[in-house]
Amino acid sequence: MDRQGRVLSPSEEPQLEKDLVEKMYRTMILLNSMDTILYESQRQGRISFYMTTFGEEAALIGSAAALDDKDLVYAQYRETGVLMWRGFTVDQCIDQCFGNAEDEGKGRQMPIHYGSKSHNFVTISSPLTTQLPQAVGSAYAYKLAKNGQCVVTYFGEGAASEGDAHAAFNFAGTLNCPAIFFCRNNGYAISTPTHEQYGGDGIAGHGPGYGITTIRVDGNDIFAVYNATKTAREFSVKENRPVLIEAMTYRLGHHSTSDDSSAYRSMEEVKKWDSLDSPISRLRQYLENKGWWDNSEERSWRDETKKIVVKALARAEKVLKPDWKEMFHDVYYDMPDQLRKQMKYMEDHVERYKDKYPVNNYKNSSS
Repeated sequence: MDRQGRVLSPSEEPQLEKDLVEKMYRTMILLNSMDTILYESQRQGRISFYMTTFGEEAALIGSAAALDDKDLVYAQYRETGVLMWRGFTVDQCIDQCFGNAEDEGKGRQMPIHYGSKSHNFVTISSPLTTQLPQAVGSAYAYKLAKNGQCVVTYFGEGAASEGDAHAAFNFAGTLNCPAIFFCRNNGYAISTPTHEQYGGDGIAGHGPGYGITTIRVDGNDIFAVYNATKTAREFSVKENRPVLIEAMTYRLGHHSTSDDSSAYRSMEEVKKWDSLDSPISRLRQYLENKGWWDNSEERSWRDETKKIVVKALARAEKVLKPDWKEMFHDVYYDMPDQLRKQMKYMEDHVERYKDKYPVNNYKNSSS
């Protein structure tokens, strides 16, 4: 599509049903609303950390829609939209960000470090690029199992500078396994602009050197991303070959709540990208051109998403934290004696000084 939501070549329009395109758009708006409210919540001290996906919604939702929900995803930390597309709810996202007793991760991870076995989404790790070699290993296992699925791993252009990325590319290229490397080239690796990040013109140039089929796509065009990912998946599964997709996009938000991007880029630059090439604006105009969306529906859904997020936030904030003893579980199948002694020591300590600790904020803290 062009920036007015008009399809440039009719033969490349994916011809998706209205309900599917509308779901894409509604998910983008819901994600946007959650990002806005949770970012503000961190600023209010209600959660400790957050990362938004402003400007990259098309790359996330477009790719997620083209995958099979059984395909395994190894994400970086800005792929909330992929998980949301698969049915991970706003409540589940916010429970994780609060690290409360209803968080599937039992409060052990930083906010936005989601994971869900039922959604085939491997838990996110903070260190850059650790997920790429892991994804190739899983893809090789899928090849041996002949299960007809592929493994998709997301990363940013900055992560591609890590040695793990090159090791992963090489393993994928030599083992020939169904792995899709999805690079979100959003212009900045935290505070490092792309022209300081690599000498070439992007990440796509890495692919051919490792024997990996490669495509670069407009990451702000949801249908271009959908087409590229759909084709990549079909090829990867059929041929048992890796594919590298580089989605060219732009990070409108700060890197995280720990970052102030005005220190290394102008706000004029951000406003220009937001006004000229917003992926949400493109899809909205496409829907309106089709007669599938109007201002009334826009206002209604935006209002509804805000209510959904605010309601979930208010609920999650009141949920107790997990039992503090959970920190001793799940590392070993059978807890070793040394760990049992440590847990008993802490239990006695907390009981002795319970007036010094917020024990009432924790589930089953008295048991």
